[in-house]
Amino acid sequence: MQQTLKNSSITWKTFLTDIFICSLGAFGGPEAHYSVLTDQLVTKKRYLTEEELVELIALCSFLPGPSSTQTIVAIGHKTGGPLLAFLTMLVWAFPALVIMTILSFLYQFLDMQDISTDILRYIGPMAVGFIIVASYRIGKKVIKDKLTLGLLVFGAVTTYFIRDPWIFPLVLTTGGLVSVFASKEKQLWNRVALKPPYGYLALFLFFTGGSLILATVFQNELIQIFERFYRYGYLVFGGGQVVIPVMYSELVEVNQLMSSQEFLTGYGLVQGIPGPMFSFSAYAGGLSVQADSAFLQVLGAVAGGIGIFLPGLLLIYFVYPMWASIKNIKGFKIALKGVAAVAGGLIAIAAVLLTQQSGLSWDNLLITITTVLLLITRKIPAPIIVLIVLSIGFFF
Repeated sequence: MQQTLKNSSITWKTFLTDIFICSLGAFGGPEAHYSVLTDQLVTKKRYLTEEELVELIALCSFLPGPSSTQTIVAIGHKTGGPLLAFLTMLVWAFPALVIMTILSFLYQFLDMQDISTDILRYIGPMAVGFIIVASYRIGKKVIKDKLTLGLLVFGAVTTYFIRDPWIFPLVLTTGGLVSVFASKEKQLWNRVALKPPYGYLALFLFFTGGSLILATVFQNELIQIFERFYRYGYLVFGGGQVVIPVMYSELVEVNQLMSSQEFLTGYGLVQGIPGPMFSFSAYAGGLSVQADSAFLQVLGAVAGGIGIFLPGLLLIYFVYPMWASIKNIKGFKIALKGVAAVAGGLIAIAAVLLTQQSGLSWDNLLITITTVLLLITRKIPAPIIVLIVLSIGFFF
């Protein structure tokens, strides 16, 4: 694969290698991923500017689905077109999906061998460190005046007290509207030429309706798994942290396809591997048919993985080709400043929430502070930091 990127002598292989390096350090959800993407793709390789990255994050925050994956797919699309965008997603998500598929078989083994998941206990505090650095960097970028500072605080406070999925698109939209109404500029809504790729939207709607009809008519396990996870992919805003409680409610409490302990063990394990948190879908999809054959369990993992990533992929393919034109609308650019400020608040509050989940013990705080210092000094790469933290959890 020696194709070169647009206006560059760098090959696709080099770009995809850089994406793989990003995936190795992608712990802690979309908020922490921002730090990794900035370090590798903006600072070191300059595939895009930090402002462009922030804009893409804001765009993908408006769309349902895995926001980190959609952001990195958009970067691939910008860099080399639709095919490179698809390969970018595979490099980013496929390793984590394979690992979580395998781990769907390992739960019984871990239980029989009485192997504790305590070795992962410092992953949460480490992720807090990633998020703190990410929120600091994005805060410097999006806070331009008192209004944007206020919107950042608004996004943080609102989403701290309200964690329902609908709140994320609501506060982001509010940030954009406030920014527009507060603007004193005239002729905000200039016309631009748009050429929507309706084929991707048609595919999105086809799978939305088709999977629901097939799941209702045929009552097939694999079709039902695909329909459930496809639905999670287009109904959930805010990334992997938000989709987990939705999955838990339907898979454990309503349909009882797995035990609470099995579900929570997988959730703990996905914290300890790099890549998108939506890769948890492979684990949950496999466990949904664990009573049947091993082959069917693999197919369940595949159905879950494809199902949850597909709607977000189709939506970003539909929206991104129009992005360059949409950005030229003056009113939209002003709205985007407000959206980016609110998104900065979402990232900042994630550190607080994750700290509460991890606990305020001295060892957790020490891991968090050390992670922040290492990331700021940039002397140790993110994957090495992760290995160090895992080693501490294993040996101490």
